[in-house]
Amino acid sequence: MEGIYNRILALAEEYSDYTANNLSKLVRIKSLSTEEGDVQAELKRQMDEAGFDEVFTDGIGNVIGRIGSGKKILAYDGHLDTVDIGSINNWSFDPLGGDIRNGFVHGRGTADQKGGVAAFVTAGRILKELKFSRDVTLYFTGTVIEEDCEGVCWKHIIEEDGIRPDLVIITEPTGLKINIGQRGRMEMQVHFRGRSSHGSAPESGENAIYMASRTALEIEKLNHQLASDEFLGKGSITVTEVISQSPSLCAVADYARLHLDRRLTAGETSESAVTEIEELIKGVNAKVVLPVFSGKSFTGLGIVTDKYYPAWKMDAGHESVQLGVKVFDGLFGRKPLIDRWLFSTNGVMTCGIYGIPTIGFGPGDEAMAHVPDEKVAVNELVVASAFYAAFAYEIKN
Repeated sequence: MEGIYNRILALAEEYSDYTANNLSKLVRIKSLSTEEGDVQAELKRQMDEAGFDEVFTDGIGNVIGRIGSGKKILAYDGHLDTVDIGSINNWSFDPLGGDIRNGFVHGRGTADQKGGVAAFVTAGRILKELKFSRDVTLYFTGTVIEEDCEGVCWKHIIEEDGIRPDLVIITEPTGLKINIGQRGRMEMQVHFRGRSSHGSAPESGENAIYMASRTALEIEKLNHQLASDEFLGKGSITVTEVISQSPSLCAVADYARLHLDRRLTAGETSESAVTEIEELIKGVNAKVVLPVFSGKSFTGLGIVTDKYYPAWKMDAGHESVQLGVKVFDGLFGRKPLIDRWLFSTNGVMTCGIYGIPTIGFGPGDEAMAHVPDEKVAVNELVVASAFYAAFAYEIKN
């Protein structure tokens, strides 16, 4: 394979400006979750220009490019939605400018995670130029709504589009490491019902704020007692919002609500997490509720799904992980680091729910996600393009 690897590397370098310019075009299009229509159209144009065998937009708005039509199915996934730019005063450059200078592409979404998408478009172009003809089907999925509800895009791909890969490569930023898992996450709300009374006689009522406050302090203690996994790390929980209501500001609050962010390590589930909170509120007039995501994609498709995203991890010895190691070593003459993400990805659905082997490899630093002055190195785009193209040659039936 040395010969084909050398050709892939040479083409990835030759197309470095092409990759950077494609990324710049994607960055210039603001694309918040559920508002990705324009950037998806640009991605479709780039895939068509690169010569993909087929490019289409599905019902939820994912842009899916295909190369080949073999039995084995490999998918490269990257989402095109981003978080907002926040305060413009925190940026030293135009967050939607897509400037290319000093060896970096600058702007919102360069690392998280339009860079991975631009790199896999180049990988597709390389494969078409090399007349790739293995018994493999490659899907390149520019997915939507990941920032608001990770994985829902892949639920649609699998259940509605009828595409179920044998292996998925997530192109989120990994700093060119091979990532093989992440903690999961879920949201919970605890609703407290008290009894109002006049503010001059608080002892006559039951203050829901006090009920919520005592529970919040118990949740703070619970955070230190949660399970830990040697690879994924420790589970965590924190209160992220407190809301209350009363008949007036001169009356005892008869309702309060806590919103909880729960990060799940290996072995923890939504059921176990809910049980932990229910134990804390025994004897209290309170109830745990799991919120749902409800919205519409830019195509108008209605989406309702639980805000539960399970933890997942691959065994480092799994053949798909070792295949990634082989590809990286073959291209660059050294072993890659094996790691995991701190944040959540579409792997919660591909591997966490559907059990599809999933690994991650992407340009950019995870620490660049969601921060001002986001940028990605052009040389990392080149490395990722080469890795994605070379991986296709190693897939066996």
